[in-house]
Amino acid sequence: MRSDTTGTWTPVALSADLPPGTVMPARTRVGSIALWRSDSGRPAASADRCPHRGMRLSHGFVRGEALSCIYHGWRYAQAGNCLRIPAHPGLTPPETIRVATQQVEEVGGVIWVAVGEPADRPPQFDNLVPLRSLTANAGIAAMETAAGAKTGTDSLLRTSQKNSADLTLLLVAQEQDQTLIHVFLDRDTTASQRVSASRAVETLRRVAEELQAKGTA
Repeated sequence: MRSDTTGTWTPVALSADLPPGTVMPARTRVGSIALWRSDSGRPAASADRCPHRGMRLSHGFVRGEALSCIYHGWRYAQAGNCLRIPAHPGLTPPETIRVATQQVEEVGGVIWVAVGEPADRPPQFDNLVPLRSLTANAGIAAMETAAGAKTGTDSLLRTSQKNSADLTLLLVAQEQDQTLIHVFLDRDTTASQRVSASRAVETLRRVAEELQAKGTA
């Protein structure tokens, strides 16, 4: 989502999908990132390549407040500087050994990553709570056709599906005509409605993928 001409916020994951001490791959419009959360609960976004041999840091592991590459164990702080090179335990890594990092914010159960320098914080979707995230092998146009609705100026797509509570979808374009779908429900939705909504969005994804495959979106 665009804040101004100098930067954008991308909703890359739900907070519940990134427990403390874990790392996962994610994408922004400028490429892949390693999204991780320290043991103390602080989220971070690092470029998904170790400067040493190019191994994906999203395949690595978190210990304390640092992210380590799974290949040779080079360890990086949330600021991107290298903290330790296991093959040279007595060496203080030079400041030139760094991974690029991006600003991260958590708002309303959503993890947002900045591209550039947005002027404002990410949006807060009042009275909505996140349900789940899933990926569709279909573009946003196919998702809108399947839902019978268009994305609003607030970047949310609102749709009513059969036997389900109303769905609010935050759609994020991915590479190769894929769409990352963040699903939200009204705050007062019941447990049974949450189950029905989860099934409904899976059906919606399937319909969108069929439209994409037929080229009819």
